[in-house]
Amino acid sequence: MLILGACGTNNGSTAGAGSTSAGEQPKPKDKLTIMLDWYPNAVHSFLYAAQELGYFADEGLDVQIQMPADTNDALKLAAAGKVDLALSYEPQVLMARGEGIPVKSVGAVVRHTLNHLFVPEGGPIQSPKDLEGKTLGYSSIPLEEAVIRTMVQTDGGNPDKVKLVDVGFDLIPAIATKQTDAIIGGFINHEKLLLAKEGHPVADLDPAKYGVPDYYELVFTASDDTLASKSDAIKRFMAAAAKGQQYVKDHPAEGLGILLKHEDKTSPLDKDVETESLQILLPLMDAGDKPFGYQDPESWAKVQAWLQSNGLLDPSVKAEDAFVNL
Repeated sequence: MLILGACGTNNGSTAGAGSTSAGEQPKPKDKLTIMLDWYPNAVHSFLYAAQELGYFADEGLDVQIQMPADTNDALKLAAAGKVDLALSYEPQVLMARGEGIPVKSVGAVVRHTLNHLFVPEGGPIQSPKDLEGKTLGYSSIPLEEAVIRTMVQTDGGNPDKVKLVDVGFDLIPAIATKQTDAIIGGFINHEKLLLAKEGHPVADLDPAKYGVPDYYELVFTASDDTLASKSDAIKRFMAAAAKGQQYVKDHPAEGLGILLKHEDKTSPLDKDVETESLQILLPLMDAGDKPFGYQDPESWAKVQAWLQSNGLLDPSVKAEDAFVNL
């Protein structure tokens, strides 16, 4: 209880959403389900902190955190109303709307791109144009093709001279065994750290420095219908999530400790890797003088324009329809 008090929960000192006067029945908590983008890892620490330290309960919420069976499931299930909230990615939200899938982003979690171009450290590829005549491993995702084309072209190279090799999700072995000269699709807070630990250090090239919009890597999403019917509960969810993020920022070791209690046993976490990952993530999740989750309309407009210029988004899709600041 001392921890809860120190972390800013009401601890009975204020009338929270679930508080009662003497003799009254407790008010039932509003249920919300959120589906992660992947198995629990460092980026999700704030959610588990908010759950364990009572921040969701303080907001009158009963939050269930779920894992997807497939990384593509979360956004689809949110759109179908099977879950209330899902973690997804800024470009995917726009492209989903282009396909007639009624979802919106309700808050930015990671405010910068984690998906970088990886090349062997100290190797011949020093900038994207050096990929000419080289092989690039990726997961056959059109978005990643557009990222590479933009990077190479912006750097003065010819993207048609880059050989793309579909390696599925075997990105780490593709570059570690020199099957490919580079990879796209790995995250600076995950694959890069694992490659270094396995003795295959890589340098990373940030797409945002080569013509690709610096998009929100992770966002909370909800269907239009869910947003209409549960906007107040989602606002309270965001308030509790912000407290969870502040706790993890102030107490990273303790926050990570809470997460590790919830790790997926089929995908055990490496504590050292997750500790380093969290240190990378925290500044990239910081909204500065804006509240946690704030979304800049200019970010959405830039991503919309870039996707449309690469033929990945229907011209009728408007950036302002894809997000809302609650």
